Amino acid sequence: MKARSPDSPRRRGYRGDTPPGPGYKWVALSNTTLGVLIATMDGSIVIISLPAIFRGIGLDPLAPVNIGYLLWMILGYLLVSAVLVVVLGRLGDMFGRVRIYNLGFLIFACASVALSLDPFRAGAGALWLIGWRIVQAFGGSMLTANSAAILTDAFPSHQRGMALGINQITALAGQFLGLLAGGLLAAVDWRAVFWVSVPVSVTGTIWSYLSLRETATGRRGRIDWFGNVTFAAGAGILLAGITYGIQPYGASATGWGDPWVLAGLFGGVFLLTLFCLVETRVAEPMFQLSLFKVRAFVAGNLAALLTAIARGGLQFMLIIWLQGIWLPLHGYDFEDTPLWAGIFMLPLTLGFLIAGPVSGYLSDRFGARVFSTTGLVLVAGSFLGLLALPVNFTYGLFAALLLLNGLGQGMFSSPNTSSIMGSVSAEYRGVASGMRSTFQNSGTALSIGVFFSLMVSGLATSLPPTLSNGLQAHGVPAATADQAASLPPVSTLFATFLGHNPIGQLLGSSGTPAHLSTAQRDTLTGHTFFPELVSGPFHHGLTVVFTVAAGMALVSALASALRGRQAPADRQTPDAGPTAAAGPGTTRSADDGHRSPASRPSR
Repeated sequence: MKARSPDSPRRRGYRGDTPPGPGYKWVALSNTTLGVLIATMDGSIVIISLPAIFRGIGLDPLAPVNIGYLLWMILGYLLVSAVLVVVLGRLGDMFGRVRIYNLGFLIFACASVALSLDPFRAGAGALWLIGWRIVQAFGGSMLTANSAAILTDAFPSHQRGMALGINQITALAGQFLGLLAGGLLAAVDWRAVFWVSVPVSVTGTIWSYLSLRETATGRRGRIDWFGNVTFAAGAGILLAGITYGIQPYGASATGWGDPWVLAGLFGGVFLLTLFCLVETRVAEPMFQLSLFKVRAFVAGNLAALLTAIARGGLQFMLIIWLQGIWLPLHGYDFEDTPLWAGIFMLPLTLGFLIAGPVSGYLSDRFGARVFSTTGLVLVAGSFLGLLALPVNFTYGLFAALLLLNGLGQGMFSSPNTSSIMGSVSAEYRGVASGMRSTFQNSGTALSIGVFFSLMVSGLATSLPPTLSNGLQAHGVPAATADQAASLPPVSTLFATFLGHNPIGQLLGSSGTPAHLSTAQRDTLTGHTFFPELVSGPFHHGLTVVFTVAAGMALVSALASALRGRQAPADRQTPDAGPTAAAGPGTTRSADDGHRSPASRPSR
């Protein structure tokens, strides 16, 4: 039998191709930016489109039995993205970042086609959409987990911050552009929400297979199956428990007392703890815990997690604020509020687009710490400014605060990403990118559970009596008013979030009394009755939400300030595993077994 060369792909894993030309880095930037844009847009495009989707498949968004479908359509994509990015980043390190990235584009395109061809209605139609959204999220995770590593490989250090800044800000802007696109497309047809991804993902798939090339040499190694299972199960169960904690349980407005929710929370924490123990005992772990010895890596990911939680809370609360209160008070029909909410939130996206590339470019020259920390201070200031606004605000001041928030997050995100990715050596950039995305995506999923629970808990005590009294004051009999007000607050909150007029649907389901005059009916179902009714309870909830968000931004700023000055990446190669340890002051190279400088925290 012919002897296999030491450099055989089967022994060494994938090998980098011939070094590409100087223009390749721009090809990599444009393709990966397209990939993360479509992946993050599809993470939010469904949020605005859910009223049209529910009508299209015949589901009532106010029916309590349909709350689960609604939550999983929103959160299923986020949960998969949070759970799988580390695994897929690790596979990119082992088998080729471009190979995994290209496959992700292909899976994403196939799932987009399947979503638009939903053949079922009602619950079966919802399950079809949820299932294929999970498959789509799997493809999107392959894109986001490896895009930053591909760019870090392709760009020299003096341009890396600029490239990662463009990529990261495009990803964040995609979350808000998805809201606008969803509002526009849902007005045409609910299937168009999914069709729009098809030409983009198909074009991206063909382009990536033709143009992207491996520029770094990887190491095949072995897959950490036990680590993969415990991490995926632990994170998935924990986030699912938080998701179901939003739903009512018995007489309670939320499900935090549900034994199954508690079992999910404690079970998820147990499995994640077991995962950490496993990762310290396997030779080739999927999650490089030794990366947490690098101070810049730890500080950057902590800041990213808290900022993602605050940003997610901001996004969802602003949509409810605009769609449920401000826009109806200014004469907009409930059916039109999803589109206009996306339009009025554009200053936030504009701030991202302005500050991201600029701060990324400047951070390459002057360091990440000053820009990321200053940006987070601006974010905290914008939250405090929003906290001081009345419910029926003046739009100019509101837009200025959104722009300030977007500028601050843009100043933070790109330098922070560059700092995280630059703090590890080349062979760990895939898993580092996946870990970074996990913290960010987990923060977004956590924000929904945290901030919606805060809002629902506040509404649970004040909304039912306020709604009942308000209906009775306009001629609705007490029995009918109490029946309409008995709907779980989370249903009313989600109906508002989705651009529905809850009063019209509540009275319709309760049987609107025939003796009501035309004027009374018009008042009850008009633009101002419901917004004025809930403005007091809602503003109290906003006060809690924005106070917590401002506190998280300030803690993030502190973590960012403590990241230290960036140490060279080649001095931060993490310990490859316990079998490679050569002593407290050294690590052993995973490829050749020789000692190399140990991981050192950033100075």
